[in-house]
Amino acid sequence: MVYSSADEFEIRPEPDRLPGLDFVRLDESKKAKSRLHLDFRPDDQDAEVARLLAHGAQRVDVGQGDAPWVVLADPEGNEFCVLAAH
Repeated sequence: MVYSSADEFEIRPEPDRLPGLDFVRLDESKKAKSRLHLDFRPDDQDAEVARLLAHGAQRVDVGQGDAPWVVLADPEGNEFCVLAAH
């Protein structure tokens, strides 16, 4: 993470390396299915899931069963997956 505030945080591969992803909290609620779905593949899936949960993500069951990925949702309900390392 290279920047964090109460309403926004940015992640990058390295602090001085782009691209990065900027996440911004909105006041409006989710109204439909997410238009963008992100899959993250960290080196350590368990550690990344714990880190994201600490930032406000929640586990979500979308029918994935025993899949090797973890489905999470951000505080506004937008789903994303954390994949296992190769």
